[in-house]
Amino acid sequence: MVQMQYILIIVILVLVALAISKSMKKDIKIEMNKLVASLGGKDNILNYEVNKSRFIVTLKNVELVNKEAIQKMGAKGIVEIDNQLKIILGDSARQLKKQIDELKR
Repeated sequence: MVQMQYILIIVILVLVALAISKSMKKDIKIEMNKLVASLGGKDNILNYEVNKSRFIVTLKNVELVNKEAIQKMGAKGIVEIDNQLKIILGDSARQLKKQIDELKR
């Protein structure tokens, strides 16, 4: 009887952990969508790549970018050279690339 209670507790904990993990993935996707919008939308993005913690993006129109919003979302720095931005995002850089890959399909 006691073993059954332990098994039930473990099952409940696993379900809670899965629910939390799933909700965190949704939040990341929402944040990445906001970041793409802050870059002027997916159609403003010509080319992009990830170099370690940096997201490097070439844009049609840099004036459409909301740098302030990007920094509020956690960017540690933004460097603008012509129509290219280098955004220091840390671990989020790869996630942003994946998100844009999905949007560009």
